[in-house]
Amino acid sequence: MSIKVVAKFVLKEGCKDALKAVLEELVQKTRLEEGNISYALYESLDDPNVATMLEEWESKEALDAHMKTEHFTRIVPQVDEFLAAPVTVEAYTQLI
Repeated sequence: MSIKVVAKFVLKEGCKDALKAVLEELVQKTRLEEGNISYALYESLDDPNVATMLEEWESKEALDAHMKTEHFTRIVPQVDEFLAAPVTVEAYTQLI
């Protein structure tokens, strides 16, 4: 059963373009990873300072491997300077 991940970013005012620039490489490289089904960054319709990464992985093992990749460990810490609050990350499996 696949794993869905929701990572929510609450940004400082005016940091959306900087976040997109930093995460573009992460998105491109992650989409090429074995076990990745989808990986995309979305902007909230209600608040332009909220972005959400929606991910789908074939397995928990694939997700765990992703979080150990060079691009993930290098790029994700760069996001901190754009945040107004800590990133929240939740993982899900299908219930029904």
